[in-house]
Amino acid sequence: MTTSTITASRLFSASCIALIVTAMTFAIRAGILSQLSAEFELTDTQLGWVNALALFGFPVATIFGGFLYNLLGAKKMLYIAFIGHFLGLILTITADGYITLLVSSFLVGFANGSVEAACNPLIADIYHKNKTTMLNKFHVWFPGGIVIGALLSKFMTDMNMSWQMQIAAMLIPTAIYGYMIFGKTFPETQNTETSTSVNFKALLNPIYIFMLFCMTLTATTELGTSGWVDRILGNAGADPMLILAMITGLMAVGRYFAGPVVHALNPVGVLLASAIVSAIALYLMSTATGSMVYVSAILFAIGVMYFWPTMIGYIGEYQAKTGALGMSIIGGFGMLGVGWWSPVIGSWIDKGRESALSSGLSGDAAELAAGQSALANIALFPLVLIVCFFVLYLITMKQAASVESGAETAK
Repeated sequence: MTTSTITASRLFSASCIALIVTAMTFAIRAGILSQLSAEFELTDTQLGWVNALALFGFPVATIFGGFLYNLLGAKKMLYIAFIGHFLGLILTITADGYITLLVSSFLVGFANGSVEAACNPLIADIYHKNKTTMLNKFHVWFPGGIVIGALLSKFMTDMNMSWQMQIAAMLIPTAIYGYMIFGKTFPETQNTETSTSVNFKALLNPIYIFMLFCMTLTATTELGTSGWVDRILGNAGADPMLILAMITGLMAVGRYFAGPVVHALNPVGVLLASAIVSAIALYLMSTATGSMVYVSAILFAIGVMYFWPTMIGYIGEYQAKTGALGMSIIGGFGMLGVGWWSPVIGSWIDKGRESALSSGLSGDAAELAAGQSALANIALFPLVLIVCFFVLYLITMKQAASVESGAETAK
């Protein structure tokens, strides 16, 4: 049997479908948290650890995958992702308790991280003249996949289908991207720094280290909210899965048309503007009920839509010598941050509920107060980011002016 070289467009499509699977794992898990809680008698803190293991599996894969990318290449990294998704989903379906859920969540998270470790540097390489724009187009399918997963979860829940069937649905796109990559020859890496020693030295740049810290906050602002949407907004007078679908749908559209925004503001300007809008949106969400939840959710979508791909695009453009390793590690740090904060967010909900009950609230009113209290705490993340990205903006402008001055002197 002969193999054929996979084209750039097919490779991009396969990467997008793999990312759809990654996104669906977030959306469907968010939609079945209440069912998991009831079936396995889990507290919100335990649910937080189930989420956390998936999130911790992600950085383990991206950090190690970043080191392995230069050795194994994108093809084998995607093979690892496929195997992890398949085994993790099967184990989740057959889970018989809390420990099994933790293990299966880690496997799925590891597969998700392998997708990022393989596809971000791959797309940056084959579209090296337009990295940030194409990475935004690739990351269309994270919110796009969440829309698919959220709507599918709502439909299957309304039809009284089990949470196991919802997990099983993700095996279909997993099989599709597996079919698209197996037996194909991937193109050689040509436009990315593949020397691990050069990559590692570049990782020690203070700005790169600073961006790792920022990534933990941008990722938690986005995913720390959307991953808990059912528990946080379930009693705010709006359908949480529809809110999630609306947020992520707007994010997908925004990322697809990111090119003009990135060119107008540059990546750092986009990040600063995103932090400002996100802070305002989360404050509004922490006080909103009824139809105002949808209004604040729209603003939230605008705030977070460019965070993840623009952070990776910034590294690809401004810290290019870090190569695949730099892009993988920053993605890993983002999910590591979300994983670290997920049990904390769960504990915020538990404590908020206790506080609400002790103040005389009960039932849905206590749950609403608990969710709003958690959102108010999450709003602190983008407030810190405003300061961080303002400093980064000043540094970037100073460096650009210095380069421009040097070029004039050379003339």
